Amino acid sequence: MPTADKPNRRRTAVKMAAPITWRRLGYCVFTPALAGVFTRISDRFFRTRDRRRGSSLLLLAPLLAEADPSPLPLFRSPGSTGAQGTDGLHARFLWMAEHVPAFRVPGTHIHILTSPDQFYQAMKARIKTAKRRVVMASLYLGTGPLEQDLVDCMQEALQRSQEVDNSVLQVSILLDYTRGSRGQTNSRTMLLPLLQQYSSRMRVSLYHTPDLRGLLRLLVPQRFNETIGVQHIKAYLFDDDLIISGANLSDSYFTNRQDRYVLLENCWEVADFFSDLVGAVGDVSLQLQPDDSVSMMENMVHPYRGNRDDFSASARQHIMEVVNTARTRQDIAKSERLKRESKGEGGKEDTWVFPLVQMKPLGIQVDEEITRRLLTDAGPGATVFLTSGYFNLTRAYMSLVLGVGADYRILTASPEVNGFFGAKGIAGEIPAAYIHIARQFYSKVCQLGQQERVHLHEYHRAHWTFHAKGLWYYLRGQVRPCLTLIGSPNFGYRSVHRDLEAQIAIVTDNQELQAHLQEEQEMLYQRSTEVSSSTFQQPDRHVKLWVKLVTPLIKKFF
Repeated sequence: MPTADKPNRRRTAVKMAAPITWRRLGYCVFTPALAGVFTRISDRFFRTRDRRRGSSLLLLAPLLAEADPSPLPLFRSPGSTGAQGTDGLHARFLWMAEHVPAFRVPGTHIHILTSPDQFYQAMKARIKTAKRRVVMASLYLGTGPLEQDLVDCMQEALQRSQEVDNSVLQVSILLDYTRGSRGQTNSRTMLLPLLQQYSSRMRVSLYHTPDLRGLLRLLVPQRFNETIGVQHIKAYLFDDDLIISGANLSDSYFTNRQDRYVLLENCWEVADFFSDLVGAVGDVSLQLQPDDSVSMMENMVHPYRGNRDDFSASARQHIMEVVNTARTRQDIAKSERLKRESKGEGGKEDTWVFPLVQMKPLGIQVDEEITRRLLTDAGPGATVFLTSGYFNLTRAYMSLVLGVGADYRILTASPEVNGFFGAKGIAGEIPAAYIHIARQFYSKVCQLGQQERVHLHEYHRAHWTFHAKGLWYYLRGQVRPCLTLIGSPNFGYRSVHRDLEAQIAIVTDNQELQAHLQEEQEMLYQRSTEVSSSTFQQPDRHVKLWVKLVTPLIKKFF
């Protein structure tokens, strides 16, 4: 079964799947749950290696109850909610700096890319000219000619730096272990020749979730095992240039899969942070060796052989050290900046970049906390445009959207541009599950009488799929967004609870950047239609009973 990020390349009309047998249905629905039970038995059997109970309860709680954990505390700064207009942006949003680094950059250094080809060409061009570092974090690397061309660019850059520039170019790739190891030809086999040739200057790290262990790891087959949790960060860094996106390194993401992409050019502080973040996740990941074996770095806890709590605690400490160190540096830089500004120097750094990290399996939930606060503070008169390729808001996010507050325009994939559209077997029914989720949400909107405030839209584009995610935030009375979230999270259960995610919040006074963000938002929404009650009466919106029954599980794993 493909992961939520695996697009289906066949864009022909979907053929109706053959009637599902109870045996196949049972295998799809109950294998993870039963495997979770087996894992509990396994962990207790091997209790000499892992004596702490609770390490194998991963699947049981999500499967048996939909409720989210207790609400996170919302940290508020005095006066942070009252400012309106761009003059009050600093006062309104700088509360985020209480939790994450706050990087000030010129808005002119931030560029919005709008197409898959722009994204692909921008990466290739920067790989070819990189002199110090190429750092790339993704779910996986595809195996087609476009991906091979990307690998060839890395090979040429490493060879050039060695023979011509005499520089020390280092290449570091972070992927997910399960997704990157799928099949005979995979991400690992794509990168092995490069690793064998430049082993001292090339690093390939494969993150393995600590929740896939014991009998669960032995019993759950490929593709299914990716539903347990993956490395989902999408960050692409070339010297001091950084691209943050939701797009993977795969051919459709370079051609006809619509996503979002922001390029931060010559922003060395932000680039250093993401280089350190990817490096920290890489340190607690399995290291690919030239012979295609994997091993852990010395003194690191193994993700599935070691104690689960010890691994999570060690990884959390390692990763949060990056966040906390960056915040300390920012405190020092802030005092220096104030001195320069008091002398009339500077003044061009009109944009703030806040990196947000979510790694719930490791006990890190910064992105969830800040996203909740943003939705909580979005009061009447404000407008939020929110988009996700897989519409599956957590209960907490949904309650904030449906509560009295800002106007919401929510964009998601129509069934025919869903990444699972036309997939074989049970996966082909996943778009129907998202229809059911959307219908449930729309019914709730109507039930609460919120139709004038909360609007649901569907993206349409022939022969394309839709994977864009993030939001644009408009203050009361403003015609352009002053804030955007962009990165890997989908605002769903998986993003909050299962996977490793990262995005950035961009807050800007820069009028030109605000205009580009507005154009990006309009470009996506112009290809959409608004959902109404008649939408779900259409023949192609019929959802089979068994799909409705398994939708609660799909919401947890996709």
